[in-house]
Amino acid sequence: MQKIYEPENLMEGELLQAMLASEGVEAHLTGRHLLGGIGELPVFGLLGISVDNDQAERARALITAYNGASPFSGDEPDVFPDVLVC
Repeated sequence: MQKIYEPENLMEGELLQAMLASEGVEAHLTGRHLLGGIGELPVFGLLGISVDNDQAERARALITAYNGASPFSGDEPDVFPDVLVC
């Protein structure tokens, strides 16, 4: 196992873990239970995504592609119901 990525927060970590699982890569999110100790533990570097050594290169490529993706133009709806526009 090797740590391949440090997510900014728990939500990003769980999102990336699920994305990797959907691509057939088994990933482990380490440090999620340490977040309750913030204040006594350092704030950065607690979370990590780890995968098996043989899947590390593919997992890094998938995360890089995911982070670099942008939405297709024209996919946004013209009107967002129940949204207050200021």
